[in-house]
Amino acid sequence: MDKFKQMEALVNAIEKGSFARAALEQHVTPAMLGRRVDALEKRLGVKLIHRSTRHLTLTEEGSVYLDQCRRLLSDLDETEKMLSQGRNQVTGHLIVSAPAAFGRKHVAPHAPRFVAAYPGVRVSFNLTDHVVDLVREGYDVGIRIGGAIDPNFVAVRLATNRRVVCGSPAYFRRYGVPQRLEDLLRHNCLSFNLQGGQQRGWYFQKNGKQVAVRVTGNLDCNDGELLHRWAMEGLGLGWRSTWEIQAQLESGKLITVLDDYALPQYDIMAVYPQQRHLPAKVRFFIDGLKAIFAQPGYWLRGGGSIQRETEGTIFSEAGTSCPDKQADNKPN
Repeated sequence: MDKFKQMEALVNAIEKGSFARAALEQHVTPAMLGRRVDALEKRLGVKLIHRSTRHLTLTEEGSVYLDQCRRLLSDLDETEKMLSQGRNQVTGHLIVSAPAAFGRKHVAPHAPRFVAAYPGVRVSFNLTDHVVDLVREGYDVGIRIGGAIDPNFVAVRLATNRRVVCGSPAYFRRYGVPQRLEDLLRHNCLSFNLQGGQQRGWYFQKNGKQVAVRVTGNLDCNDGELLHRWAMEGLGLGWRSTWEIQAQLESGKLITVLDDYALPQYDIMAVYPQQRHLPAKVRFFIDGLKAIFAQPGYWLRGGGSIQRETEGTIFSEAGTSCPDKQADNKPN
């Protein structure tokens, strides 16, 4: 039996003067309230009250215990009120994990306006391309691009992404445009090396199935921003994300090829452990990013910068679309 229910039964019975009146307030039967006090006395091994048909009288031990119960129940009530109010106050230390390049370009640049909107918040980032254990390593939220989500986590879709093969107009004028996946084997492809985790090749969809093409080239590295730059300089073909190159595609500095073979788009997500009440610092940060990414022209500008006044307003008005309740773990 709940210890606090037993203490509440004792306090209410004494304050109301009878089990019948106390039971009426708690919406239980007098017999149920009496059993709770009986269980409390049995657990403590002392008599707390003397009962008669008209009165409840505290024993000496009961009087001492009653004062302690009142203090404990009052403290518990105050603590719950404080925590409940805190759910809507954007304060505390927010710890965020994000992929290195995406975090540098599309997450961390917005943090200064977030802390300006909510001075009670401190934000820490870990930008890494390794998938971190959010719970074990103490993160409040992680940004993930595609991939499966653990059913014990909630995923909120921030934007969508697609991987495409791209190159500069100068490269295509010099080396031609690949028409089939097999043509990639005759092109200089700029890819991640073993340290970059792309040793299995570039992935495509052909005849309804996913296939991998083991490309080769005279330049590789473990840094996506460098691969992007090399593609812009006409040094080869890149297999890049649209979140990274959308501005260059719009301006014509990069051109996509083999689009019919590209994999379907997938989600960029904010992920956090399932919890009954989502802290306001997490809810407002996620909703702020979602609103920023949805701004007209954000991706065409290359991200990372919208009008400071607009960004501050977005963060201050956030916190409404990411529910403070248990959510589906699927991207929404």
